[in-house]
Amino acid sequence: MELGEKLRQARLNAGLSQRQLCGGEITRNMLSQIEHGTCNPSVSTLCFLAKQLGLPVSYFLEEETVASSNGRVMENAWASFEAGDASDAMGLLEGYHGPDPVFDREYAILKALVLLQLAQESLEEGRQVYAGKRLNQLRELEGKLPWFPELTQRRLALQARLQEPVPESQLRCLDEELLLHAAAALERNRPQRAAAFLEACEHQESARWHLLRGRAYFAMEEYAAAARLLQQVEQTEPTAIPLLEQCFSALGDYQLAYYYACKQRR
Repeated sequence: MELGEKLRQARLNAGLSQRQLCGGEITRNMLSQIEHGTCNPSVSTLCFLAKQLGLPVSYFLEEETVASSNGRVMENAWASFEAGDASDAMGLLEGYHGPDPVFDREYAILKALVLLQLAQESLEEGRQVYAGKRLNQLRELEGKLPWFPELTQRRLALQARLQEPVPESQLRCLDEELLLHAAAALERNRPQRAAAFLEACEHQESARWHLLRGRAYFAMEEYAAAARLLQQVEQTEPTAIPLLEQCFSALGDYQLAYYYACKQRR
């Protein structure tokens, strides 16, 4: 059973709707995509969903659930890590015996998080050499977690604190976060702030970018600029249609305003 199918079945077994499972952490649209297998969750999202459902992360990562002697090791190591004792967690992880089809990926995730914490603590204590060794261990581990890009970004941030050069090709594009901030700013009726986030995006070709930028222009009463962008996405973004009607009405182009008013009723 695929991860998305397992997640959907676990949600139904718990008697939760998609909205209830999402809480305030992720959107319902993202959860739907994960359940249908059209996108993969980040490790932080998967951990959140597992906690909401009262299930271990390993339940979603493995095709079959079988007994494993490493269960207790993982449980104790997680407890130490969550209590803020990364050194104790690392010592407990030394008792892990692999390969283990149930816990190998969860073990790699936890070890990566522990290494990050130990490296950060070492930097704060001025032990740069020890921090560098932990980051090197982490770099070797990243190959086992290709679907966990946050891991590399956090390592690079600590690497920069060690004054080691960071290749630009390894830096993550921040467009997704900027789009989220822009959408939130629009919801709070702060279009200028939204526009600033959108102009900072590296890529400005997506339908989502055009829609949000058009909404920002509209909120600032720059109707001609808003209409120009919204017309480019009216075929794929239905919410652009009523905005276009209002744009052309404000611009005095009542023929186009009437066209978009009729288009809404189709």
